[in-house]
Amino acid sequence: MKTMSMQGFWLRMRLAAVRCLEDARGIAATEFAMILPIMAVMFFGAVEVSSGVAVDRKVTLDARTLADVTSQAAPDPAVTNAQYAPVDDTYLKNVFTSAIPILKPYDVTAAKLQISEIYVDNNQVAKIQWSRAGFIASNGDTQATLTTSTRTAGDIVTAIVPAALLVKKTYLLFSEVSYNYKPMGIGYVLKNNLTLSDVAYSRPRQALCVVYTVPNPPQPNVAANNNLCPQT
Repeated sequence: MKTMSMQGFWLRMRLAAVRCLEDARGIAATEFAMILPIMAVMFFGAVEVSSGVAVDRKVTLDARTLADVTSQAAPDPAVTNAQYAPVDDTYLKNVFTSAIPILKPYDVTAAKLQISEIYVDNNQVAKIQWSRAGFIASNGDTQATLTTSTRTAGDIVTAIVPAALLVKKTYLLFSEVSYNYKPMGIGYVLKNNLTLSDVAYSRPRQALCVVYTVPNPPQPNVAANNNLCPQT
């Protein structure tokens, strides 16, 4: 009897084990619970990366826009056969303001904007003629705010100008845009902020050079130079 009882016990255990192995209930839920964290990382990581790529494209477009719009400044209508096109703070503020619709819907306050004019002398040395910077103080602002540039007149910037653009006795509009990209506070893939940046170059379209007038036009004093563009 005892032997039969033990045999029955082990038989019941074997049958229970077989039924357990054959029972597929709950497998889908278990598998989903296992892959859910991986799916979440992939999804939020894709969101962070794709947003970063979108902002980077906007930074490039901003840089090109700043250089292009500034290069279209018109010659001084008050001066006959003027070689130069004057721009003032109002003009440059409007140039920087053009960055706002390009950057939206992303945080526009994270952008730093800068525009400079470069002169390439007879020795192919590139120097800053003038430079101005701008930023957007808040996401609700409709106008940019001007600020001091990191570059000053006389700075030698030959090393950052592409060799193909180092044409003797020519002028370049040089724009710089940087953006402090914050990865949405999720941090699945991008743990820290990224600085996205780009630059663009353009030649003056309607004049030989673009002169920044501060505060009384023109400055540098092209009037004292027979209304010719400065070549220093």
